[in-house]
This record gives sequence, structure tokens and C-alpha cells, in this order.
Amino acid sequence: MKITVTGATGLIGRQLVARLGQRGDEVTTLSRSGGSDPRTRRWDPVAGSAPVDALAGQDAVVHLAGEPIGRRLTDEVKERIRRSRVVGTRNLVEGLRAVPEAHRPRVLVSGSGVAYYGPHGDEAVPETTPAGPTFLAGVSERWEAEAAKAAALGVRVVRMRTGVVLDAHGGTLKSLLATYRIGLGGPIAGGAFFVPWIHIDDIVGLYVKAIDDASWSGAYNGTAPEPVTQRAFAKAVGRAVHRPAVVPMPGFALKLALGEMADMVTTGQRAVPHRALEGGYTYAHPDLDAALADILA
Repeated sequence: MKITVTGATGLIGRQLVARLGQRGDEVTTLSRSGGSDPRTRRWDPVAGSAPVDALAGQDAVVHLAGEPIGRRLTDEVKERIRRSRVVGTRNLVEGLRAVPEAHRPRVLVSGSGVAYYGPHGDEAVPETTPAGPTFLAGVSERWEAEAAKAAALGVRVVRMRTGVVLDAHGGTLKSLLATYRIGLGGPIAGGAFFVPWIHIDDIVGLYVKAIDDASWSGAYNGTAPEPVTQRAFAKAVGRAVHRPAVVPMPGFALKLALGEMADMVTTGQRAVPHRALEGGYTYAHPDLDAALADILA
């Protein structure tokens, strides 16, 4: 297959491009910086439409580009997050619109996040759950709405609401490991909120399934089948690195560090992947302890 990927240097993008290459797909990447590799094309998502020649004749497009989220949400950061996702996705769809119908990609798999749902306590959150009231929920809803417009062009659209991706080389887990390895990990703000985790291999697997399976369309939770509380997550990481995980971080300390983002982090979502399971995806790493053991091996 011929596949175009945006955000190819991110946590998911790097592994997805590698997986697609391993199975023999021809991958073109879109990047703000461009580069000397002829398979990489320059595109600034907020500056204008995606280049037609990077989309025409492709079988699929995977859209992962977006401003990093896990930090203090100043007004400036909020605007960059919003523009990168909402305007960036709008500009990608405009690029698809400019491709002659006979040469248009058949599927767009667009990233999103479980922050779409906002806070839900310990309630199970399937894909039918409506968008929540938080800033990130609002951004996610608008982000997905822009991606969904590609359906009017005859493009199958999948929206992947990704959870906390576990990878020792990046993302949340990498940022936690140093603390846990010196015995300072533990529950955050009481640890009762849920962590909708997923192994990097499985989130990549879900993207590949979404590309390949013509029956997949609409929203999917990119999470493992069994979310856990943050307290259980902390204990599992402690077991994986053979250290205790009992040092608590009070909610107010996280609030001092992250501001508004702390409220979103400590509410969490018990997002469950009903549609992925119903759609025939088989998880390689459904158990948290086994997933961490694999990642840290």
C-alpha cells in the first residue's frame, strides 16, 4: 500500500512508520521541516492545505500531527493546541478535496484522544459517550469534526481516541521511570482516577487495523481492554522496576506544576475499546503487568 503519515516523528508516528515499512508499504511523511529524504514532504499544518502531490495516488492517510499537550495550559499554549489540531486537520481535508476523485486516498485515520470525554469517575466510557465540558474535550470534538468532513469526499474516516501510550522510549512512562527507579513513585492525588493505558505495539496495531479493515469507520477508543486506577498503575510500574510505589503526590502539588492541566490529568477516563474488540482486533498486550514487563525487558 501507499500511505501518507503526518506527525511521523512523534511517539506513535515513529513506530507506525517502522511497522508499515516492515510489511512492505511505501510511506510518505509530511513534516514542517521537510528534509533531504525524497519520501518526506514539507507541510506546515496551520499554514495552508496539505500538498496534493503527497496525497494523490495514495491508498491511505494517517494524521497524527499536533502540538504536545502535557504541560501548563497558558492561553498561548491553548491556542497552539487548538490550531494545530482543528486548523491542521481542516487543511489536511482541504488537500484531500483538491485531489481528483479517482486518485483520492480511500481512508483517513485521524488521531484524537480520550480527553474527548472529559471526567467520568469510575464509569466505563465506550465510544458512544458524548464529548465532555473541558478545554481538551472541546478541542477533540472540533478536531474530530474536521476529520469527519472527509467522508463527504468518499473517504472512509476513522477517529482514534488514544489513551496513555506506554513506551520506555517516550511519552508518560519514560517521564515516570526515573522517579520510580529511585523509589519515589506512587499514587497521585489519591490515585482513584482511571488510567486508560495501551502498549505502543497495540496502538500501532489499531492504526494498522483501521487502515486495512474497510469495515472500520467512525470513533474508536485506542486503549487496552482493562483500564486501571492510577493507584494500581503506580503499583504495577513499581513491580516492573522492583521498587516500592508508595510515595504520594498530593493534588495541590500537581496543580502547582501544571495548573488547569492537573484537573484533566487527575479526573481520567475509564475508556473501554468496545468497537475495537467488536471489530476483531486482538490485543497483543491486554494485561498491564505483562505489558510493562515486555516494554522494560
